[in-house]
Amino acid sequence: MRRCFVLLSTLLCLPLQAAQLTLELGSASRHWQSAELLAHPLAQDIRIDNDVSYKKTMHYRAVPLAVLLEGVGPEDHLQAVADDGFAAEMPAAPLLKDGPARAWLAVEDPARPWPALGAGKHSAGPFYLVWTQPQAGGISPEQWPFQVASIRRLAPVATRFPALLPDAQLASDDPVNLGFALFQKNCLACHRLNGAGDAQFGPDLNLPHNPTEYFQPAFLRSYIRDPQSLRQWPQAKMPGFTSAVLSDPELDALLAYLAHMATRKQP
Repeated sequence: MRRCFVLLSTLLCLPLQAAQLTLELGSASRHWQSAELLAHPLAQDIRIDNDVSYKKTMHYRAVPLAVLLEGVGPEDHLQAVADDGFAAEMPAAPLLKDGPARAWLAVEDPARPWPALGAGKHSAGPFYLVWTQPQAGGISPEQWPFQVASIRRLAPVATRFPALLPDAQLASDDPVNLGFALFQKNCLACHRLNGAGDAQFGPDLNLPHNPTEYFQPAFLRSYIRDPQSLRQWPQAKMPGFTSAVLSDPELDALLAYLAHMATRKQP
């Protein structure tokens, strides 16, 4: 037993190892080692106020994400996949802009590791997509994926997953269609619906039951705003979506989409 304790203590004290980020942006993959990115000629030290994951000001060595997205155009669609199965769906256009809201790939230096995200948790590294002036671009918390393992260029969500689509007869400005866009931005990184999606993080939101079927409307709104207000669970991972992230009219539209999809189950 003592030998096991000594071995465990030794392992916990070992320094972080260099990590690898995979970019699949075309016919071939590009692999970046953390040391390469830290030494990138455009890497710089940046300050992030109100960091989404750490809830405080953080400083990072980072590379403008746009310089790594060779061959990607504003019309393209990207997906950032994390080690835990979180899969952030993101249009490429905001990621390619040089401001005012600007995307950066923060790189954890094995010699100077970042703090843990919480008790018993790892840091946000080795790769973390962060933003300067995110409010200027309407960037949501789901567009800050951490522990990123790969970034891929893919077809848009509606093309890849037709089981997510609302009724085609709805008008383009119908709240359900707005809700579908908000679902892609805020929910699809963690959840599937009708079994469709790449996330491996949270439960399916339509099968076997849609939350609009078993939550009273007021409680469902409270749950989305602050999950811990209904179910206090230390291991809970779902963040709350404040009105600054999801306005009341946007929440109405998101709920309209979910209620609509409850009538379009596709096992």
